[in-house]
This record gives sequence, structure tokens and C-alpha cells, in this order.
Amino acid sequence: MRTFVADAVSDVVVEHGEGPRWDAGRDELAYVDLEKGVVHRAKLREGFLEEIGTFAADRPVGAANPIAGNSSSWILAAGTSFARATLEADGQVSIRYVAGPDAGREDQVRMNEAVCDPAGRLVVGTMAYDESRDAGRVLTLDLDGSVREIIPTATIANGTAWSADGTTMYWADSGAGTVTAFSYDTERGTLGAPRPLVQRRPDEGVADGIAIDDEGCLWLALYGGRAVDRVSPDGEHLASVEVPVDHVTAVAFAGTTLLVTTSRRGLDPSTLAGQPAAGRVFAVDVAVSGPPAAAFRGVLPD
Repeated sequence: MRTFVADAVSDVVVEHGEGPRWDAGRDELAYVDLEKGVVHRAKLREGFLEEIGTFAADRPVGAANPIAGNSSSWILAAGTSFARATLEADGQVSIRYVAGPDAGREDQVRMNEAVCDPAGRLVVGTMAYDESRDAGRVLTLDLDGSVREIIPTATIANGTAWSADGTTMYWADSGAGTVTAFSYDTERGTLGAPRPLVQRRPDEGVADGIAIDDEGCLWLALYGGRAVDRVSPDGEHLASVEVPVDHVTAVAFAGTTLLVTTSRRGLDPSTLAGQPAAGRVFAVDVAVSGPPAAAFRGVLPD
């Protein structure tokens, strides 16, 4: 089994880094400091991430995905709302919120990970703030702006990725410590039969964010596991990336560079003293490429 070692590639330290999206159109990374609702934008230059800007929502943001054909906007999963963030001519970012399916429950639940499928729908996981079992779910913001439930219960609905042909959706529930493969109808955006792929105990590190490479293998960020694991479509453990912090949260590809977000949330001072790079972005060349973030191609509901 091959082992890689990731190095910190950003000076920016966030509380809870999540949702990295490599935007090939902009040639930049967008990732979030989730609870603070801050979106960070950075360029990868000579192996180092240089921050080029930030913008902030007034609620937690799970991810900021690119919008097809629009180099100045992102779609956000923000609190219980969907939102469009737009970079205006004066360099400021405006945010337009629209009601989400959990409107009125802002003090109980929030959106977590949000990823676009190959057709451009936004697939969004939700969770309770207290991480109650089965209090979350997985929703689809469809191309016509309608919202559908595709997984009725989840604990910490997290990373999502699709096979290159769009016929399989991989999904992590960090609360349950599982990664599941579903058959997927890309034309309709519907799930078929589930197939268990990975089961991990919390003390082993559970799958958080996930990405898929161009050979069809998954890279699982292991929250509590100090690593990213590469697994085959059948769940075989093929390689590991060592990351020198406890809370490894999510991954994204920029060519053959694997970008890794991390968190310092919940770490006590003595633990943080031993891992001062917690909250920074790490990277490593893993010798296999992966696709950039899929863009949103739908409309926002009114």
C-alpha cells in the first residue's frame, strides 16, 4: 500500500475548514470556514496557496460551488438557505438568500456538505447542530429550482461524489461512520439500490469529505484519523495520505494535487500545541488526477 505525506500549503488558519472546490474556470480554490460563514478564495502558485479574497455570510456555509457560465458567482449552502453570492464590479460580494426546505428551523439544523452532480444539480446534506441521530437528510436542488429529498435520514450528511459515467453516487454519513454507493440516474437525479462500501469507528477516523479520481477511486478525508484514504470502488484500501492534524475534513483535486482542508474545532490547548497547523490547507501530489468541481446548472428557487 502506498503512503503519501501532505504538507501545509497555506498560511491562513481557519477554525473549521470544509468544502474545498477547485474551480477550473477561475483556476482557483474556494473553501469555507464553516461555522463562521466565511468563504476563502486562493490561487495555487508554485505549490503554495495564495489567498486572493474572502467573503462572509451571516450564517454557517457548508460549501461554495461554481455556477456554470458565470465567473463572478457561486451557489452557497448557507444555514437552512440556498444563496447566490455575486462578485460585484466594485469588488464587494453580494449575497441573495432564498428560503430552503428547513426554513424556520434555523436554531436546530443546518446545511452541511453540498456538491453538484454531473448534470449540475446541487445535492445538499443537512444535520442537527447537536448531531442527533437521523435528524438530517440529503436533498437535491434540481435544475428547475425545485427541491427533492433523496435520502430521508442522516446523522452528519457529508461528502458526495459520482463515478465518471454518472451511474454511481458515493455518499458519506460521518455520524454513522459509513460510505455508501448508490446506483444513480443522472438524467432524473434519482437514487437506486444502496451498497455498503466503508464502515469506520470514530476512533479510526470517519469519512468526512470525499473526492473521486480519474481512475474511479475515492479519496476519503478521515475526521479524527489524521489521514486521507484512497479506496477502490469496491472499498479496498489502496493508499493513504498522512496529515499531521487530527481533524481532516475534506479533499479536492487540482490536477494531480490533492488539496486537503482541516479543522481545529474542539481541540483543547494542549492538543493544539502539538498540531499548530490544524486549520490550514494541506496538499500532496498523488500521481493521479481528479476532476475539478462540477458547476451548478440550475436555477435558484424564488
